[in-house]
Amino acid sequence: MPEPANKLKLPALTAIVVGSMIGGGIFSLPQNMAASAGAGAVLIGWIITAVGMLALALVFQTLANRQPQLDAGVYAYAKAGFGDYMGFSSAWGYWVSALLGNVSYYVLLFSTLGYFFPVFGDGNTTLAVICASVLLWCVHFLVWRGIRDAAFINQITTVAKIIPLAIFIVIVAMAFEAELFTADFWGRANVELGSVLDQVRGTMLVTVWVFVGIEGASVYSARAEKRGDVGRATVIGFLGVLLLLVLVNVLSLGIMSQPELAGLKNPSMAYVLEHVVGPWGAVLISVGLAISLAGALLSWALLCSEILYSASKDRTMPAFLRRENAHQVPVNAMWMTNALIQLFLVITLFSNSSYLSLLYLATSMVLVPYLWSAAYAMRLAWRGETYEGSLAECRKDLMIAVLALVYAIWLLYAGGVQYLLLSCLLYAPGAILFAIAKREQDLPVFTRLEKLIFAVVSICAAVAGYCLYAGLLKL
Repeated sequence: MPEPANKLKLPALTAIVVGSMIGGGIFSLPQNMAASAGAGAVLIGWIITAVGMLALALVFQTLANRQPQLDAGVYAYAKAGFGDYMGFSSAWGYWVSALLGNVSYYVLLFSTLGYFFPVFGDGNTTLAVICASVLLWCVHFLVWRGIRDAAFINQITTVAKIIPLAIFIVIVAMAFEAELFTADFWGRANVELGSVLDQVRGTMLVTVWVFVGIEGASVYSARAEKRGDVGRATVIGFLGVLLLLVLVNVLSLGIMSQPELAGLKNPSMAYVLEHVVGPWGAVLISVGLAISLAGALLSWALLCSEILYSASKDRTMPAFLRRENAHQVPVNAMWMTNALIQLFLVITLFSNSSYLSLLYLATSMVLVPYLWSAAYAMRLAWRGETYEGSLAECRKDLMIAVLALVYAIWLLYAGGVQYLLLSCLLYAPGAILFAIAKREQDLPVFTRLEKLIFAVVSICAAVAGYCLYAGLLKL
């Protein structure tokens, strides 16, 4: 634990939230959203997302203020409210989501380099996977040297995110065509998009993905100088990033039509700017994104390790994940994380997984931690715990928590059966680590209810495995 002088202040916590959310997703947003929806459905999707994610941000703010002792990150709320297995599942799901996020960043990075070197293709060619693997282990040993060194580099690369985004928004706003934006506003000319509801559903996993990281301050809450700053950083970061995301997405729809945007390679922002100003626009975005992703890979490597390390300290995860090296880096957590990232990189080669498919799967994995956090906040407010004599505040927080929970459930529905089954396939093996952690404490592995929950997850995982084998599901 850092000394008070080295604790994180509000600007640093806000930077963590913003830095976690602005990675590579925003640079691919125009194509990712247009692939599923027309302009009208996109706007509806952003309204739903703004309300739902703001409710989640306020939930994290409330929990940070009312349960300051739960400083191990987002999974601690599930554990406190619903038992050890739910807490473990939240930690595991959040970790796997961050891990898949890392994989998608490697794919996106080499897809970006594919603009200059076509041999990298969409980031999942043989050469792209080999180069991504080399970079993965370079990042591994860089972080191995110490968290401070990697964090310093991440601060420098943050500039690479802001400059191209600002230039893009200014230029595209000046070139925006209202008639193009309103043409086929509801996407009816493209029957493959389906109804407006189908289109809105199709945008949901994308909009959630670009907000993954909203709980970043909670992950580092134990390192905060003031506990109240954790919640404030979450809300401030959310509002700033929301503005950037909506501007990038909506303005692009006034530059190119929905079919044109949907057909772009990623990072699609590069090709949108190229459409307006020529090749130098694509070069600017591509270079900025490449540098930005280099920093994001470092910060997400730290985040993945921190999740496992924090969970092992309170015995949610096995003890071997608590081991640190001389630089206070959780080395076993890093080895485990990067070994699985390497495995998924190889899988992208054989399954031809794209950035967008990895994005969907990573998002579906993070929904469980979000859902249980909202449910825990609702439980606190419903029972009036920590609200002694503050009935009005209790009712307000209850309404916000209910809204956040409804949003989380809607996201599970919007994601569809495919990603729910694939999520179970990734959740089920985690029980091995849960069992090890329980045996280390000489405790029974499951309660009666937890046995039932694990049985359901295992059955869904078996169905997913069969469907993958039969070709009915694809990664």
